[in-house]
Amino acid sequence: MVCAALAFAGFVALGNWQVERRAWKLDLIARVEQRVHAPAAAPPGRSQWPAVNAAADEYRHVRIAGTFLHDKETLVQASTRLGAGFWVLTPLRTADGVVLVNRGFVPPEARARSARATGEPAGETTVTGLLRLTEPKGGFLRRNDPAADRWFSRDVQAIAAARGLADVAPYFIDAEAAAAPAAANAPPAWPAGGLTVIAFPNSHLVYALTWYGLALMVAAAAWFVWRDDRRRGENGPHAAARSRPDAARRD
Repeated sequence: MVCAALAFAGFVALGNWQVERRAWKLDLIARVEQRVHAPAAAPPGRSQWPAVNAAADEYRHVRIAGTFLHDKETLVQASTRLGAGFWVLTPLRTADGVVLVNRGFVPPEARARSARATGEPAGETTVTGLLRLTEPKGGFLRRNDPAADRWFSRDVQAIAAARGLADVAPYFIDAEAAAAPAAANAPPAWPAGGLTVIAFPNSHLVYALTWYGLALMVAAAAWFVWRDDRRRGENGPHAAARSRPDAARRD
């Protein structure tokens, strides 16, 4: 019974933890939704870079102006709803330093700058998009290889070092989608922005119900064991007397 009590308490504690996690996740989703749909504002400046963090800054709707350094762009492998290809990360030199901008997705046939139908933004350019935090080291089971210029994640610090960039913000910006081309038969405008996936798995309620269900199962099993033990205890002397009917006659 002690083991059953410990298991019951453990399952209930796990269920309570999942309930707390669900409340935290719902609050996170609400905050992110508010940031994404808020009017675009300036991203954190250089003095604020050390304090940038996911809880306060990720997915903020931002707008920034600067000049693209197209000769230092980096292609990062990507898988999107448009297929497999690459993100185009281009440094944007601003008055406050350099910010990497994910200008969008390109398929393999458009990975070369010369193969893209649309011209590259020149001169002072304004970028609007969502602030994202750096993705260090690489993707799942695939580490970035700066020496070979193979990138599987948007690792801001590593990309900046590989491209010889200084004064780089610790975040990048996912550029929003460009305006649709006026002509219906116009070639695709690469890179294609606006493909940020905002999804937060929220299965905590299912997990909580599972843990609570296991706690109830342990409680029910313990009750059945206790009931059977009690019945055997109550019926034990009578059963012993019935098994020896001549004992009473000898007495």
